[in-house]
Amino acid sequence: MDNLKDRERTIVRLLAEDPLLTVNDLSEELGVSVVTARSDMTTLAEKGYLVRIRGGALPAFHPEIIARQQAHIEEKRRIAKAAADLVGDGDSIMIESGTTTALIARFLLGKKDLKLVSDSTLILPYVRANPMISLAFVGGIFRPATESMVGPVTIAELSQFHVDIAFIGSDGVSVEHGLTTNFVEAAEVSRTMARHCEKTVLTVDSSKFGKRGFTQVMPLDEVDILITDGGITEDMRAQVEACGVTVVVV
Repeated sequence: MDNLKDRERTIVRLLAEDPLLTVNDLSEELGVSVVTARSDMTTLAEKGYLVRIRGGALPAFHPEIIARQQAHIEEKRRIAKAAADLVGDGDSIMIESGTTTALIARFLLGKKDLKLVSDSTLILPYVRANPMISLAFVGGIFRPATESMVGPVTIAELSQFHVDIAFIGSDGVSVEHGLTTNFVEAAEVSRTMARHCEKTVLTVDSSKFGKRGFTQVMPLDEVDILITDGGITEDMRAQVEACGVTVVVV
């Protein structure tokens, strides 16, 4: 979604909210001609964002992914770029699934001889465009709601690697409860990546602070670096830094 035009993102969002919308419905909603709406849908289908059906189209991604990609777009882009700046030529890294972490792969273009391990299908378009990345994509059970691989196979395959940096995300962050997520399987992926790296980098936008997900991932003091946006309060920043975490605000 990061590479789409505003109207294209709107089309995907509208169809995620109501898959029964027709070309005529979209043309009225967008204030464009039926020909233009049909052309946009065809373009999105060619890019892999929609699946065309008679009279309309269906999103190629789960509605939860689309909603997350629409939220805090500029903040996520800045966070991802700052994360990619931590990566040097020849480094080995892990990138966990997530709409912020996936963008890190976009900003790795120009880096040389990178070894990347990931469970995220969202990174694939960026990796395809970068011949200098060697990708180890782990297997497992595909979860459409997070565009990720999860389960025992995923954990076993991740455990075979050791990298310089692991980039992880979180659905909630607080000093009291640490990192939390809404998916039990995702928590185990994060913990495994953190055990198999030299440095753990948490990439989250400031809307995640003070929230608590369904299950705990790890205490905050197990994170080395936190990259977030300017929405973090001074009090929260001080609490995080008191846990021994380096905070980078972008």
